Amino acid sequence: MEAPGSSKKMIATQEEMVEAKVPLAYRDQCAHLLIPLNKCRQAELYLPWKCGSERHSYEKCEYELVMERMLQMQKIREREAQLKVGSSQPIPLIPKTANA
Repeated sequence: MEAPGSSKKMIATQEEMVEAKVPLAYRDQCAHLLIPLNKCRQAELYLPWKCGSERHSYEKCEYELVMERMLQMQKIREREAQLKVGSSQPIPLIPKTANA
């Protein structure tokens, strides 16, 4: 399973995510990092200073996904702007004659 338009592949399977009780909103290309993070959090009683390396790797993955989506959206907007500029040609003030 791979998300369309993303360079990252899904590593965690649906079965693994269901077994780990990952909420639907978090089932993206970084879910394989969220599963061990949540296990560590439960084992360490959700102490904020624990599981730092797992949290860092998960947040870095999420950041990269967001930046990739922003870059894709920027390319789409630039492409639309070019199409808009190319299609709206101004009307000439002096008409061209057949002999000119």
